Amino acid sequence: MARRKAGDEGTQVADKTQRGIQSVEVGGRLLAALAAARTPMPLAALAEAAQLAPAQAHAYLVSLTRLGLIKRDHLSGRYEPGPLSLQLGLLHLEQDPAYRAALPRVDALAQGSGFSVAISIAGPQGPTIVRYVPASAPLHVNLHVGTVMALAATATGRVFCAFQPPPQWQPLWRVQQPGATEAELAAFSAALQAIRERGIERSIDTPSPAVSSLSVPVLDAAGVLRLVLTLVGSTGAIDVDWRGAAAQALQAAATDIGAALRQEQGRPA
Repeated sequence: MARRKAGDEGTQVADKTQRGIQSVEVGGRLLAALAAARTPMPLAALAEAAQLAPAQAHAYLVSLTRLGLIKRDHLSGRYEPGPLSLQLGLLHLEQDPAYRAALPRVDALAQGSGFSVAISIAGPQGPTIVRYVPASAPLHVNLHVGTVMALAATATGRVFCAFQPPPQWQPLWRVQQPGATEAELAAFSAALQAIRERGIERSIDTPSPAVSSLSVPVLDAAGVLRLVLTLVGSTGAIDVDWRGAAAQALQAAATDIGAALRQEQGRPA
């Protein structure tokens, strides 16, 4: 019998420790495909992206759905990130300097204004609420952590588009506006230019009746959009004038967050 060399034994031990679990890696391919698509996906497209047969992909998706990493829309049948994926994302988000700088200022803004405040970031399906501080008075609108804001119908969505490069929002816009013409896209792009010039956007009684909002961007030192802040209140209670008290308080909070972020990045505030 041939004698094993010490180096051979070390290689075999290393191979065993690096082998991993193939089923976990296959599940990871499905999650990676879903994250890369940035939109909910049907089974066939998800299976193709992960290089799996549809029946095999379905079996993995059942388990991933049970774990909460993926969820399936019962109407469309498409798959999207689940609540556990959101929780993991929030853990990662807590390390983001912009988000950390925003937390105390958003809490103070909600308390000082009496209105609800949302922090949204770029998610795979569009601007997604990652922090929501409700007002003392109830609102007839269902906003919570994980809510994806419509690009065209909400002030948050329009600010998101205005301060992002077109390739980052146009595919999502087309999905949300099926059948939209090039003329409609051009009109929407013109409205975004006006938002960039104002630095603030508003919605009045839309998309929820009797609810209005103001939204502003938070940009880093390089001018990259990091967060969108949205102040939400009952129409008539919240002042949505461009230079009103609510707009000034919201813009002041965004300015403070941007200054804190630049300071942490080592640049002049």
